[in-house]
Amino acid sequence: MGLSIRAYARHRGVSDRAVRKAIQSGRIRTMADGTIDASAADSDWIANTDPAKQRKINGDPEAAQSVRDTLRENGRSPSGLTTFEQARTAHEIAKAHLARLQLQEKKGSLINKDKVKAQVYRLGRQVRDAWINWPSRVAAQMASELKVDEHDMHTILERFVREHLDELSDTKLPAGDDG
Repeated sequence: MGLSIRAYARHRGVSDRAVRKAIQSGRIRTMADGTIDASAADSDWIANTDPAKQRKINGDPEAAQSVRDTLRENGRSPSGLTTFEQARTAHEIAKAHLARLQLQEKKGSLINKDKVKAQVYRLGRQVRDAWINWPSRVAAQMASELKVDEHDMHTILERFVREHLDELSDTKLPAGDDG
C-alpha cells in the first residue's frame, strides 16, 4: 500500500491539487488501489515535469526556512509547506527591505559595521598611545612643581598610567553589545 494523495503532496512539498493534476495528466501513476508509490512517483515526476514550470521551494530546506523566517519576521504566519505564493511574498518583502537599506546607506543614515569597528579601534589606539606618552611630557613639570626627583616622578606616573590602561583593557562590554 502506498501513500494517499495528501501524504504524497506533503512528501513532495506541493499542494494536493498539483498531485491530482499530475495524476490526471499522466505525469505520475497510481497503484491499483489508488495510492501512490512514492519512489516511482518521484521518478515519474522528475522525468515528466518541465523544470521551467516547477514552482517547488520545499526541495531546498534552507530556502524554505528563509521564506518562513521572512514571513514570520513580518507578521505573517507561514503554513507547514512553503508555497510559491509565500516564496514570492517573502521575496518581495526582502526586496523592499534591501531597497530601504540601500536608500538609508545613500542618505548616510546607515553605516558599515566593519568600517566603524576599524575606526573605533584606531581611535582607541590613539587614546592609548597618548596616555602612554603623557608621563614623558609632564613628569619634568610636575617634578619641578612638587620639588621631587624627575626620574622618580616619570617612573611612578608611567606605572600608574599602564596599570590603569590594563584595567581598562580588561573591562567587559555590557550584555547585548556584539563586538
